[in-house]
Amino acid sequence: MNRHYLMFDLGTGNSRVLLVTSEGEILGSRSLQNIYQRDALYRDAQYFLPSEWWRGLEKCVDELMADFPDVWVDAVSAAGARQTLVLFDEDGKDFYALPNIDNRGREFMREITDRAEIYRRSGKWVTQDFCAAKLMGLRKKRPELYGRIASFTSISEWIAARMTGQIVIEPSQAGETQLYNIREKTWSQTLCRQYGVDRLLLPTLVNAGEVVGGILPKWQKKWHMAQSAVFIMGGADTQTAVMQTGVKTGEIAIISGTTSPVVAKIDEVMYDAWERVWVDIDLGAEAYLVEMNPGVTGLNYQRFKNQFFPDVSYVELEESYARKKSFACTASFSSLLFYKKTSLRNGGFFMRAPLQDNVDRFDMIWAVLADTACSTYEQYDQLGKLTKSEPDVIRGCGGGFQSRELCRMLGALAGKDICLEDGYEQATAFGLLELCNRHFGEKRLRKKQPVIVRTQEYPLIHEYYEEWMQNRDSVNHTDLM
Repeated sequence: MNRHYLMFDLGTGNSRVLLVTSEGEILGSRSLQNIYQRDALYRDAQYFLPSEWWRGLEKCVDELMADFPDVWVDAVSAAGARQTLVLFDEDGKDFYALPNIDNRGREFMREITDRAEIYRRSGKWVTQDFCAAKLMGLRKKRPELYGRIASFTSISEWIAARMTGQIVIEPSQAGETQLYNIREKTWSQTLCRQYGVDRLLLPTLVNAGEVVGGILPKWQKKWHMAQSAVFIMGGADTQTAVMQTGVKTGEIAIISGTTSPVVAKIDEVMYDAWERVWVDIDLGAEAYLVEMNPGVTGLNYQRFKNQFFPDVSYVELEESYARKKSFACTASFSSLLFYKKTSLRNGGFFMRAPLQDNVDRFDMIWAVLADTACSTYEQYDQLGKLTKSEPDVIRGCGGGFQSRELCRMLGALAGKDICLEDGYEQATAFGLLELCNRHFGEKRLRKKQPVIVRTQEYPLIHEYYEEWMQNRDSVNHTDLM
């Protein structure tokens, strides 16, 4: 039986809705740009109003389902960006939301004590990135908003609340709040006390793949869903994407997108006294993902392409890379040196002075792509040493791996083949597909074989890597620990 699933994929910059069959065919999709507003009471605070965002998503689903009037949806699921919080009042109304790019808690982080213990319990170092800090910042300067909070959840489970009326959260998202004890796999009174968060606000934990509830009748009727349609719990987008790769314990996966998380899967929780990694809870709290991340990577490449190559296709760029025999410059735009807990504040293009006449825009965009490869490999190498992971292949997913040049660079630097499972370009959607199919006992009979990008000799990228690191460190030496 070919079932149909409605999926929500909520990122930082854009959100998508997709209609997908149980065989993995994406029948259609719609997307919208996420709009945030600034709160002038803080130096760097952003928010959005859930009702406005929902109107945009509702319009997307309206248009999508209108294209398929004969399709009946069997289940709905959602994955979303980590560290984004939606707030509910005592009437169950979603009245305010704090996105992952909101930094309203930054000015209060100095008040947090016993940081080593917070890291040991939460797997994350103390920073304004996590939901606990956002709540603390809201309480400090927006008490009228904080006082309205009766509960909260992540952005992916916000969709569940809209569709079923149930306010719950998946462990992978709970682990991003810094209020969840990854060792005990439950909410932590100690962490709540550190940030001044009332435990009564904490939502119920529901594991990925479990049924949150039936779809409310108004949505069943509006979007011609089966009467038995249910919401199947998804989770954090990174963990959902990693699921698509089929990564096993002891292996490493790379998600190449706006940023490039590099994660090693382990069964038992680990503690690094130097705090060089994040320890994420996996979907269903069944395992752990040890994470490093070079920060912004793919977004740099996309922006450079849009600004300087509007007239050149990605295919044409790949063809130019295949002819490359030397490099004229290096680029440094990745934003984190994760294993040193350091932001890379300075970057740019590095070349010999005076300006040479043999440097063109193709040299520069290749260097930006190589920056992504080198910064990602650096995290991969450090993570492998730290976790003692020695995988046979690198498991990859995300849109970045559509570039065979990026695959070639990474494979050569790591000396590993790269395995791209069917659906790697839409990894989050295919992770949700796996969860939905498990619930219904469905199997994909026409699943394609994985693409294996074989490692090959590439002296140019090794030469580039040495010069790239020297140039990057030369302008960031004051920031390095």
